[in-house]
Amino acid sequence: QVQLVESGGGLVQAGGSLRLSCAASGRTFNYYAMGWFRQAPGKEREFVAAISWNSGDTYTRDSVKGRFTISRYSTGTEVTVSLQMNSLKPEDTAVYYCAADVNYNSLIRPLGGAQYWGKGTLVTVSS
Repeated sequence: QVQLVESGGGLVQAGGSLRLSCAASGRTFNYYAMGWFRQAPGKEREFVAAISWNSGDTYTRDSVKGRFTISRYSTGTEVTVSLQMNSLKPEDTAVYYCAADVNYNSLIRPLGGAQYWGKGTLVTVSS
């Protein structure tokens, strides 16, 4: 059974930090690109960051460059992907979703998507 389980969301003041984690299991996610998307209230889902299967490539949206860092590690066939978020702003408030796709470009292209999704974790940044 494929599972992508996010954790680490919560309430933080502007300027603070949070670290999101996603545990992916049920497939050999070692060979999948992993990413994070977010959806703010009343807005469409948007891409945040992605990392290739071997960590050789990473890509983040312009609005979070320099503040968010994506990383990953594997334990057997289970993969954990993290999103370190620093200098958080109220506009970062959203439900953050973990995603996985065998094709890295599927995650990063405009209006990109993924084969597998987590259920999301809420990040709220207060001003």
